[in-house]
Amino acid sequence: MPASIKNFSALTALRKDLKAQQQARALADAEAARQAQIALEEADLFRRSIGQVAPLPSSDKKSHPTPRPSVLARQHLADEQAALQESISDELTYDTLLDTDASLSYARDGVGHDTLRKLRRGHWVIQRELDLHGLRTDQAREALGEFLREVRRRGLRCVRVIHGKGLGSVNREPVLKNKVRNWLIQKDEVLAFCQATPAEGGSGALIVLLKSQERL
Repeated sequence: MPASIKNFSALTALRKDLKAQQQARALADAEAARQAQIALEEADLFRRSIGQVAPLPSSDKKSHPTPRPSVLARQHLADEQAALQESISDELTYDTLLDTDASLSYARDGVGHDTLRKLRRGHWVIQRELDLHGLRTDQAREALGEFLREVRRRGLRCVRVIHGKGLGSVNREPVLKNKVRNWLIQKDEVLAFCQATPAEGGSGALIVLLKSQERL
């Protein structure tokens, strides 16, 4: 086939392709114009159906302030944090932390021996007492913590804690007797304690001296 015929055939095919592309673009443009016209008509129909509109006056608007946390919720959280800071543990023991005498008396560092001697002799009047008889360990620990917070709020100085002699415990061991001492030495408000006199409970109770309000 001569080259001129081949060139003519290729040119004819190219013209057909260009014409097809032009027709496709024209169809696409026509479809886009049709969709735009439909959108305009629908928008116009919507405006005519709802009529004239105007924004509400600003005075009619109601503001909705962000709710604040209640005072009770904040106070409850503060109480829980305070209780956590004042918690007492079973892991600490007086025999590993502090020196005690034969009667298991205790005086915090900086408290003179004369203070402990006065406490044994009843120099301070017992102003309140707590009886832990019959309580489980966790109940007794909670009761002692609450008792100390209460007497501290009232500004009391000398109290008695009755832990019992353990005669009704398993193996007749004084479980609370030792635990109460462990708990007391962990409380910063406790200055000293000693075993009660026979008339005040003997080995089944402790006399506890607390800090004064000024020292607190």
